[in-house]
Amino acid sequence: MRYFFLIFLIAFFPQFYLKAQDPIGLPQVSSYTSLDYKGGTQNWGIAQDRDGILYFANNEGLLTYNGSYWKLYPTPQKTIVRSVKIDDNGKIYIGGQNEIGYFEPNEYGILTYHSLKNLIAPKERQFPDVWDIIFNGNEVCFRTVNKIFRLKNNRIEVFPTPIAWVYMGRVGNAVYAQEINIGLKILINGKWEIKCNDKRIITGVVTSVLPYNGDTLLITTLKDGLFLLKGNELINKKTFLDKIFYNDRINGAMQINKDLYALGTTSSGLFIINRKGTLIRQFSYSEGLNNSNIRSILLDQHQNLWLGLDDGVSFIAFNSAIKHIYPDRRKQVSSYASRIFANKLYVGTSNGVFAAPLNTKQKDLSNSQSQFTEVNNSKGQTWGLAEINKQLLLANEDGTSIIDGGKATPLYTGTGTWLFSSLNKANNNVIAGTYTGLQLLNFENNKFSNKGTLAALNEPLRFIAVDEKLNCVWASHPYRGVFKIDLSADRQKMIKASLLTQKDGLPLTLYNYVFKVKNKIVVATADGIYEYDANRKKFKSSQFFRPIFKNLSIQYLNEDHDGNIWFVTTKNVGVVDFKKKTKKANFSIVELPELTSKIVAGFENIYPYNERNIFIGANKGLIHIDYKKYAANIYKPNVLLGQIKIVGKTDSVFFGGYFNGSTKAKHKLSFEYNSLHFEYASTLFEQKENIEFSYKLEGYDEEWSAWSSKSEKDYTNLGHGKYVFLVKARNNLGNESKTISYAFTISPAWYRSNLAYVIYFFLFGYMLYLLIKVQEKEHKKQQDNLRQKHQLEIERNEQQITKLQKKQLEADVEFKNKELATTTMHLVQRGKLLSKIGDELLPLVQQTTSKDTANDLKKVIRLLNEAKKLDNDWEQFSIHFDQVHANFLSNLKDKYPNLSPSDLKLCAYLKLNLSSKEIAQLLNITSRAVEVSRYRLRKKLNLKPEVNLFDFLLNSSTKTT
Repeated sequence: MRYFFLIFLIAFFPQFYLKAQDPIGLPQVSSYTSLDYKGGTQNWGIAQDRDGILYFANNEGLLTYNGSYWKLYPTPQKTIVRSVKIDDNGKIYIGGQNEIGYFEPNEYGILTYHSLKNLIAPKERQFPDVWDIIFNGNEVCFRTVNKIFRLKNNRIEVFPTPIAWVYMGRVGNAVYAQEINIGLKILINGKWEIKCNDKRIITGVVTSVLPYNGDTLLITTLKDGLFLLKGNELINKKTFLDKIFYNDRINGAMQINKDLYALGTTSSGLFIINRKGTLIRQFSYSEGLNNSNIRSILLDQHQNLWLGLDDGVSFIAFNSAIKHIYPDRRKQVSSYASRIFANKLYVGTSNGVFAAPLNTKQKDLSNSQSQFTEVNNSKGQTWGLAEINKQLLLANEDGTSIIDGGKATPLYTGTGTWLFSSLNKANNNVIAGTYTGLQLLNFENNKFSNKGTLAALNEPLRFIAVDEKLNCVWASHPYRGVFKIDLSADRQKMIKASLLTQKDGLPLTLYNYVFKVKNKIVVATADGIYEYDANRKKFKSSQFFRPIFKNLSIQYLNEDHDGNIWFVTTKNVGVVDFKKKTKKANFSIVELPELTSKIVAGFENIYPYNERNIFIGANKGLIHIDYKKYAANIYKPNVLLGQIKIVGKTDSVFFGGYFNGSTKAKHKLSFEYNSLHFEYASTLFEQKENIEFSYKLEGYDEEWSAWSSKSEKDYTNLGHGKYVFLVKARNNLGNESKTISYAFTISPAWYRSNLAYVIYFFLFGYMLYLLIKVQEKEHKKQQDNLRQKHQLEIERNEQQITKLQKKQLEADVEFKNKELATTTMHLVQRGKLLSKIGDELLPLVQQTTSKDTANDLKKVIRLLNEAKKLDNDWEQFSIHFDQVHANFLSNLKDKYPNLSPSDLKLCAYLKLNLSSKEIAQLLNITSRAVEVSRYRLRKKLNLKPEVNLFDFLLNSSTKTT
């Protein structure tokens, strides 16, 4: 229906068609669904506090958004919230089904609800939805369909109606309300007085009353369009949108600035009109809104628009410096080239060239209200647009064409063309980089003509630059290398073409792009910018560009009229701004993160028309940047501290993220809650993609963290002590916000408290006392041990001495035994000798004739016989033997009295371990007699047959000893 109506207007009211055209530039539109914010679908009202936090009257409660986190705060009765308003003190008033009250942070920064129903008279406490909230000085008014509540001095006054209150609003210091069948009223001194009772107001439904001009007000109605109220006079304000307003209805409106108004409809989205009623722009589902039914509108602190929809929330960066241009909105094709020529914007796309008239008197050309039309005969892939000698050249996949008005005339076909460049200052010779080399174009008589091939390399030359100094053309293809094409003196033909690769100084053979910037021929490589050294005939790193780009991989360079260098690297767009100097350099690098991954990778194109109008080829349409506005960055980022939670604990929020006069600046935590989760955000919504944060926890971190887009931080296992969490934000222009802080203390464990330390002190003293006692006891024990060891040592020494003495005695005994044995043997030998001498002398006595000789011999024999008597020797031997063997013979005699002297002698000789033969010689008996004596001795000693006589005598000696 809408489109048929527009066709009708175009046919019969062409002036409306021209006025109703939207600006070609569409600002950023971001939409959020109930799945994003985890709340109800419908949002009936929007408010913003002084910190920039947004509040939505949502089906499921009060919904908040701080730029990073959505939070939902249901009312105690879980009612739908229909309206929200914030006063200068930060109280967040809400109205819902049978509920009025306000949210306010408690001492822990957590939003807490306070109902005001107890201030209402009991008979008036039942009421339907509260649709409007208005502040008027120290008063707060709440509108329901059948009642208006007026809160003043902690009292609520009720204004009932027999039919319905359908609107309430404020303009300046005046509060207006519409009562059905009565008209528009104004609140004066606590009483409602009729302001306008025009029949059109009585029968209609007012949806907003806005400032217009002086004391004239603009009134929007639900189904009857727009009116002006001048004094008490109601004037119908006709616009070309009236039929849309009648059919699609106006839910509400608000003033954007002195000239612009935003009107929300039930099914056609949002209309932006000026004071004349002319349509400036329309935002609907096709422009990115979730829904075209607008329930509420807010102009935020930065002059951007927030829309509460019948299904979700939408943000329109109405005041943003970045806009999107869609030449063909049905397809939103990619754009590869753009050029302003003859007051028209030409956009080369993947499916032809489109053109739209521009209002060049406007500073921001994206606000030009016009429509794109396709240039005839330009179908196909466009690669480039260039204005040379006041002619617009088109490079596309079919060749080269001249665009004149709405038509493209081929100059040559058969080989695709990438771009153009003038060979000389007069521009009478132009070269075109094509799929197969260079093509030469000549300009004469205000007309271009094709002169044929200049360099037939059979190589696609996508990037070319003319070098006047070396009289050559530099060209490149990212996947082949860099070509140096030497020209003749008249530059009409090629002399030689050389392919320069990695061996010629380039960091890589691939990914090289030739440009002419700052009057220098440069090659953008994977390792920064390189220049050609003609003397060395090699490439080297550029001394001018190396400090700027370092080793950044660049794919595109373009210098604007102010000398700034626009560049593209790895799908990111930026500009080297030589007007914005820093302390360290005479330039600033400004990155545009809003464009990341939105440009056409591999076919980048930036067209800087002037400082206010930069056009950038994008995957969808064309991007326009008002760089002067962007660089000015009117709004510096702010930073907000969100919720702080205890990690791992259910219902663990101990700071809700809201400060007011009663909010504690400090918080004390028990020792077991030493793992914390911090949230933070910035409400610079239009630069949301540019914001980075840095944080520091004093008492834990020594340095600020690196800048990051992450908006949360966890700390675990913190020790007890005092901490201050600090966080700040910055945008891509380097502007930093003020630092926000939150101080808290983690209490020590009970075993680290002051009382515990007192107890530890006494316990330590007691333990020290016990330790001393234990040491004394241990010392005494050690002394006793030492004494015992000493006594044992003495006894051990005495035993050792005894052992030594015993050994000495045994040695002495052994020695005496040896002496005895020697003496005994001597006696035996002597006895043998004496016997032998006696035996030898006896024959001589018989043989001698001399008596004297015989007497003498007898005398000698007698002496020998006396010497053979051993009794005396035995006595000496027995005494000596008993001394050595501890009275062995005496003890043996006492124990066995029946032993004869011969038996004792036999025992002594046996004790000396003498053989029977030796014993026989000593006793002067035969060996047989010795055996008989041994036998008799065994009997006297009562020895059993199995007992050895020698062992018995040895044991007897030992026992005796």
